[in-house]
Amino acid sequence: MRLVFIGPPGAGKGTQAAKIVDRYRIAHLSTGDMLRAARDAKTPVGLKADEFMSRGELVPDEVIIEIIRERLQSPDCGDGYLLDGFPRTLGQAEALDAMLAASGTPLDVVLELRVPEEELFQRLSRRGRADDKPEVIRQRLVAYRNQTEPLLNYYRNKDLLRSVEGVGTVEEIFERLVKVLDSVCKS
Repeated sequence: MRLVFIGPPGAGKGTQAAKIVDRYRIAHLSTGDMLRAARDAKTPVGLKADEFMSRGELVPDEVIIEIIRERLQSPDCGDGYLLDGFPRTLGQAEALDAMLAASGTPLDVVLELRVPEEELFQRLSRRGRADDKPEVIRQRLVAYRNQTEPLLNYYRNKDLLRSVEGVGTVEEIFERLVKVLDSVCKS
């Protein structure tokens, strides 16, 4: 199973991603983790990424795409993977599709974890992290909405998008996700 997991900050994506990769025995590919691993391994693309990261800048799409390309060739991705934090832009989604088409391994599903904005705001406010101040939370949610809307439409048009309500207990949300994933795996 090859899937992309999309959800706003505070949706519980990290919690659910861990449960999904455990249940389906697939690799969890977090963009942040991959960038740090490539940097620490001092791979050519990792050193390139580090130039941007050390200056606090966003790593350009072409560098992130190359890191994804390298990571998808790892043996643990053979049985599938969950992409978390990638793609974030339409350009990244198109590059991912081209990469997967070239290898004959298209995505099976794009899961969107939907949570009402007021619920996200409450969850993020309760976490108590330094970057969880009301004005920062609002900015992050606006940025997410601006970046993600085009992605949702892109994957909806490809009939890959499945939206799951992200409100309830961790177990209730996970059951909804499993129901969708199991139906995708059977079809």
